[in-house]
Parts: sequence; structure tokens; C-alpha cells
Amino acid sequence: SFCMAHARRKFVEAEKYDQEAAQYVVGQMRVLYALESSMREAGLSSEARAKLRQEQAIPILETLGNWLNKNLYAYPPKSPMGEAIAYAHSRWAGLSFYTLHGDMEIDNNLVENAVRPLAVGRKNYLFAGSHDAAHMTAAMYSFMASCKRNGVDEREWLSDIFDRVQGIKHKDLFKLLPSNWAKYRGQL
Repeated sequence: SFCMAHARRKFVEAEKYDQEAAQYVVGQMRVLYALESSMREAGLSSEARAKLRQEQAIPILETLGNWLNKNLYAYPPKSPMGEAIAYAHSRWAGLSFYTLHGDMEIDNNLVENAVRPLAVGRKNYLFAGSHDAAHMTAAMYSFMASCKRNGVDEREWLSDIFDRVQGIKHKDLFKLLPSNWAKYRGQL
């Protein structure tokens, strides 16, 4: 699956070149995002999301796909609009794939936001001291991001698992993961 936000950004950048066409595509994508937002707010199950996408998103995507096919050669290839159309057209199957699975997202913005601190600190990893230290730093970033994602206080989690990790059986280590920690904390 590809990221709809990346495709959308190309059309936003192309608005200066052909405002009407770019706004049409961005407007259709806005409808898709509104559908995703309403499903998220309603707390729908994966099955319900897939069903609604089949009913509401696929017709919009089919219309957009036809528009891309029709306009693929209507603009110079190196123009902003030509590049936006070519980008979306070449990835269309992947951009539409999320509609088949209720547990997939329309874009990967959540993941990109979660890994942004890693990208920002990338140059710092050159000075971690060793490859092992860099791997440990990356693992800690991953654990901290997982804590945030699961609503777990990072300091409390670290303090607790450092106290428990030596006495826990290998097969039960998964219980210390931030996603499981609150559930199993009283049982450890």
C-alpha cells in the first residue's frame, strides 16, 4: 500500500500550475479523508470500515483513477501537474489497496510521525560509540514510541521493567512490552 498523503501533497504543489485540476483531485481526496475521520471517530470495527470503504471510497477512487488515466498525457511530464498525475497513476493500485482491508490506513502519517524523532537524531547515531550502542539507542527510541502510542508513562514503565526483567521467565518477556505492560503488571 502507498501513502495517499504523499500523492495529495504532489497535487497541492501543482495548484500553482493548474488550480482547477489540482483542486478537483485534492477535493476528492478530502472526501476520502473525511470518510476515514468519521469512521475513526465512530470507533468502527475493521469489518465495518472495510464495508464502508467498499460502498463509499471505491466509487470515488474509481472516478479519480479514470481522471488520472484521461489526463496522464494532458500535461508536460516535467510540469508539476504532469509529475503529480504520473506519481499517482503509477502507484494507483497501491494507493487504493487500503479499501480492501479495514485495519489499514489511507496513509502512513501515524508511522511517519512516530519515527520522526529517529530521523531527526540520525546524525547523532554516528557518534553512539559503537554499532551495538546505536542499536540499543534505536531500540530505546522504539520502546519510548511504543509507550507513547499505548498511553504508558515512559519513566514508570522503564523503572518497573528494570526491576522485573531479571526475575521474569523468558517465555513471559512479552508481558513487559509497553503494549502489554498495563494488562499484565499486577500478574508479574
